[in-house]
Amino acid sequence: MSRKIIHIDMDAFYASVEQRDHPEYRSKALAVGWGGDRGVVMTASYEARKYGVRSAMPSSIAKRKCPHLLFTLPRFDAYKVVSRQVRQIFQDYTDLVEPLSIDEAFLDVTDNKKDILSATHVAQEIRHRIFEETQLTATAGISFNKFLAKIASGMNKPNGLTVIHPKDAVGFVETLSVEKFHGVGKITAKKMAQLGIHTGLDLKQWTEKALTQHFGKVGRHFYRIARAIDNRPVEPNRVRKSVSAEDTFSEDVRDRKTMLKQLQKITEVVVQRMKNTQSFGKTVTLKIKYHDFQIQTRSKTVYHPLQSFEQIFPIVEFLLQHPQFPTKAVRLLGVGISNLQEKSEDGLGLQLVMDL
Repeated sequence: MSRKIIHIDMDAFYASVEQRDHPEYRSKALAVGWGGDRGVVMTASYEARKYGVRSAMPSSIAKRKCPHLLFTLPRFDAYKVVSRQVRQIFQDYTDLVEPLSIDEAFLDVTDNKKDILSATHVAQEIRHRIFEETQLTATAGISFNKFLAKIASGMNKPNGLTVIHPKDAVGFVETLSVEKFHGVGKITAKKMAQLGIHTGLDLKQWTEKALTQHFGKVGRHFYRIARAIDNRPVEPNRVRKSVSAEDTFSEDVRDRKTMLKQLQKITEVVVQRMKNTQSFGKTVTLKIKYHDFQIQTRSKTVYHPLQSFEQIFPIVEFLLQHPQFPTKAVRLLGVGISNLQEKSEDGLGLQLVMDL
């Protein structure tokens, strides 16, 4: 039996919460983030997006695109409160809820608690309740698998609803730009373009073997979704793939001592987050963003679980030096722990299986 999957995505979540709570921001071009010369936009209101302001954009560029842009600092506690409200609404319809982030989730409503036959009606009810209880809007995408549901939720934002029916799925995917496919970032899209792959139809012409040869294991995923096939279940107990933290310097830095001091603070944040989730990791990744916005990552995997500062920071320090100390001025540093495990009752780590 075909599944009924909904992807709910809150609209401009952080900015919408700020506009709801602060009347002076309503109908204004607003960015949540840090407005200084070294700042970054976390979320932009739709009024700001009309000017080309986007998340992860340097604040200086955002201000050039939208001179009247307002900035406000993030209030994560407020966002978490709303997220819990929305999550409770989801739970009233199904226990099969897979959060992707604080503001989006997959829901499997094939067998829902209210015995509503139409997934579209479920999504309409959920969106109505979200607005009634939080005064915020959400967009929904509905289809028979996660891949299509997520694409659908991005087609009619904000405050929209899109359904991709099984009979339309193959034709829809054939017309889709490959940049819309899960797992296709800028680098992969560029590589695909070099191979003459621009749309789902182009991708569909390639064999699974050929895609695997060019893209590795993810090539099998590309082969399936080009045919609208995605058998991944909604996983309510899915564990995050990594824990990370990063910070941007107020000025570009070349000094080793300053970098290590910053990395100590970042590592302490990562360690606390791991303890909060009772998780361990085996792979440490150092992220370096240079003054010219070039990003470099360096990773090291060990055989024993890592959780403490004393275990992790020496590896971070090693990665800063190898293969060589940064030769250019550094704008941002980050630390991540992946290859996660959870703590079992006997105190040993149990490897977690992650999906694509």
